[in-house]
Order: sequence, then C-alpha cells, then structure tokens
Amino acid sequence: MRIKDIFIFSACVFILLINACQDKVINYGHNKKTGNYFNIRGFKMYYETYGSGKPLLMIHGNGGDISSFAGNIPYFSKKYKVIVADSRAHGKSADLRDSLSFEMMADDYAELLDSMHINSAYIIGWSDGGINALLLAMRHPDKVIKLASTGANLWPDSTALKPEFWKSEQETFLSGKDKIYQTPKEKNDWKVFLLDWAQPNIPLTALKQIKCPALIIGGDHDLINTEHTVAIAKHIPQGQLWIVPKSGHATLIEHKDEFNQKVDEFFQPPARQ
Repeated sequence: MRIKDIFIFSACVFILLINACQDKVINYGHNKKTGNYFNIRGFKMYYETYGSGKPLLMIHGNGGDISSFAGNIPYFSKKYKVIVADSRAHGKSADLRDSLSFEMMADDYAELLDSMHINSAYIIGWSDGGINALLLAMRHPDKVIKLASTGANLWPDSTALKPEFWKSEQETFLSGKDKIYQTPKEKNDWKVFLLDWAQPNIPLTALKQIKCPALIIGGDHDLINTEHTVAIAKHIPQGQLWIVPKSGHATLIEHKDEFNQKVDEFFQPPARQ
C-alpha cells in the first residue's frame, strides 16, 4: 500500500473510531434517538427510554431534569426498561399555567405510564421526585411495584428541612414575593420555587396508604433532617430505611455505585426458601 493510501486509510479508521466513541456518549435529556412527547393532562411531557426488561421510572427533583440520572441510567438500563421524563414545568415539559402541585405531578406520571401501556413499574425518586414517588404510590397504588425515595420531605418547615436551609428558602421567598415577574422563564422559576416553599403537606398517618415495599433513603448530612427521614420509613407498612454515611442530599450522585447496587438489590424479588 502506498504512503498516500496508508495515510487515507489511517485517517478513515481514526474518524470511525471518533464517531464510535461519540456514539457511546449519551446526552441524557437531549437524546434525539429516543426522546419523545406525550400529551399528558394539558401539557406535552418529554420523556426518554433506555434498555429493556421490567419498567423502572425515575423522577427528578426541583429544578432538575432527565440529566439528573446520568450516573444511574447506564447501570439500570442493563436489566430494566428505564423511563425518565422531565416533570411538568421542568426541562422540555413546558407548562405555562399558574398552578403546580406534587399531586398534579404524581398524576402526570401515572398517566405517562398509562400512555406507554405500562400497568406498573419500579420507581426511583430523588428530592421532589422522592415526594412524587410517595404520592404516586398513595394515589395510584396499582402503578408501583416497589419504590426507592431519596431526600424526600412531607412538609416544608424547619422540622423537616435543615433549619439553615429553610432559612435560606425563607429569605428567597421574602425577597421575591412582591416582585412582578415578566418573562415566561421568570414566572416559571418562581412557580417552581413556590412548589417547595409551600408544599408538600402530607401527614405521616397518610403513609399507611403505601402498600408496596419502600426504601426510604437520606444522606447523613442531607438537607432533610434525619429524624424526618426515619419517621417516613417507620410510617410506611413495608418501609425500609437507609441513611447513607458521608452523604449530602445527592445520594445517587455522591455514592452512585453503592446507590445503584443497593436499590437494585432492593428491587429484586425475595429468594425462594
């Protein structure tokens, strides 16, 4: 082979290798190969799916989107059909209406599963997504096989949230409550902030409605008070507790490998005797 031909051949191989590597890098939340929309309860809900097997729905937190699970999707998609969506008023799931509640969002996810002809799924929820996971199991019990909820709270005050975090939220509310928000983004950002400022409002006694096994997770220095997380686990009939050592609010990111393995083990059916 002539030098020129060798050079051209080598260049082609190099380009193919680069393209192959690029194909392996998935831009979660912006993946045109799998991204799609469903008309859900008055808005267009954006979602992506990965892998095959039993359905596993992942629900992100306040201000987040599908990309929140970039460290978890590759692991779980090896054995589950992973479904990830941008919640109402988040990411690509635009919703310009004034109202927003956790109950609305939980019902959205139930209808998303219906739209995909999925009777029931495993659920992973983080932060606001953890609240949505609990409400989904309460409002649509047949939809949830098992759930893992990390960093969830039941009410929005300093008994549930770390006092210093609640104080910062209060300062944001007081500085912004009298402002006039002009742009759609400003209005949406304030609406999403108010969701966490005024909600959720779930009594501990309501958790008895959750009939499925539930793994309740929190970091040992989470934004959620450990006592609050413990109380959530205790009030769920089949609740289990995992306080992750040396972890803040982002347990599934800070301790990705351990989180993935532990939750996967929890989802497995019990061994036959």
